[in-house]
Parts: sequence; structure tokens; C-alpha cells
Amino acid sequence: MEKPLIPGLEIPVRNIYCIGRNYASHAKELGNRVPKIPLVFLKPLGTISYDGATIELPKQSSDVHFEAEIVLAINKSGKNISPASVEEHIGGVGVGIDFTARDIQSISKKQGQPWTIAKGFDNFAPISSFTQLKQDQDLSDIDIKLFQNGFVKQHGNSSEMIFPIPNLITFLSQLFTLQPGDLIFTGTPEGVGKVSSGDKLEVLLNNGEQSLNVTIA
Repeated sequence: MEKPLIPGLEIPVRNIYCIGRNYASHAKELGNRVPKIPLVFLKPLGTISYDGATIELPKQSSDVHFEAEIVLAINKSGKNISPASVEEHIGGVGVGIDFTARDIQSISKKQGQPWTIAKGFDNFAPISSFTQLKQDQDLSDIDIKLFQNGFVKQHGNSSEMIFPIPNLITFLSQLFTLQPGDLIFTGTPEGVGKVSSGDKLEVLLNNGEQSLNVTIA
């Protein structure tokens, strides 16, 4: 089976790195401590889906939540990347939704287990198309909004991140060699919520620079 491609860059997805609790307001809304170092987890390749996707809710969960995120696509390999040179490794910026089976995640957290099942169901990481960084792109001022059935539920900005984008890439590259096709979900702002059958979700990057639309089956 061929690997899914990153829209706009047309390179295969390699790894899907995700950062948890990167907005203090979101950590607090779920009753979690604000982390002192980035909280990293992975999602399987089968979670990738695209603009216009219909998401099937898994029978194993009765409490699936949306989590809108700014997503980075890596297009140049690197190890121990310095904050000053991270832009050389970012092939594009887009948006995505980190769907989470919250009831399963809660059980996993209580038992000290990984979040893989809660985060890893098919199509649980829809992504938009990706645009290349502009010459004057300010990574500390990227806006994201999620609408549920036309109502704004999440609105955040990369300026609110606990660990800014350059720091995230530096941190990850100290642990793993980043490669072309790696995606980095950078964390979700407050306002996450439950989805139901028939819901329509729209995520906008910088008021429409990129958009992602999905429907819940």
C-alpha cells in the first residue's frame, strides 16, 4: 500500500509527531498540569485523511473530541537543528485535526498507558493542503480557528504556545533525525469538544490561507 501524500508538497507522509498540552489554557481545561518539556506522541499513518473527508466514529468510543492544530511539514532532513535554522527544514504549514477518543484516553491516563488507541483510529488526523513559508513569515503569529456547524469553538495563535515552533523542531531533532515527509502537529488551543454524527467541522489557518473541512458520519 502506498503511503499517503502531503497535499501541496506531494511527498509521502513519513512520521506523524504530535505535541500534547502546548497551550496552557487547553492543559487547564482538561485538568492537566502544564508540561515543563514537550509532551510527544505519535499517530499511525492510517490516521491521515484529507479535506472533504467523512470521519467514521469508532464503535469503541462514545466521546470523540476535535482538536484543531497548526501542522508543520518537514522537507529537509536534520539532526540537532538550531532554532535559527528551523525555517530551512519546514516545507509548508497547514492545519489538521487530532481527533481523540477522550473516554479511551482517560482510561489510558489512569492506567499509565500510552494514548495510541485513543489517537490512532482510521482517519483521525485529517490535514489541509500545505503552503510554503513566506519570506517574512512570523512563526510566532499563526492564527487558527475551528468551527463546529458554523460556530467558532476554538481560536488560538502560535504566540500562545508554551513551546514555540522553533523550540519544538529543535527539541524533536535532538531526539530523532527529522526527515522529509515528517508532520508535526503542534498542539491544540482551548475549546476542544465532542463531535456527533452529522457535524461539519471547518478549520482555518490565518483566516483562510488554508482550510480543512470534514464531516462526521
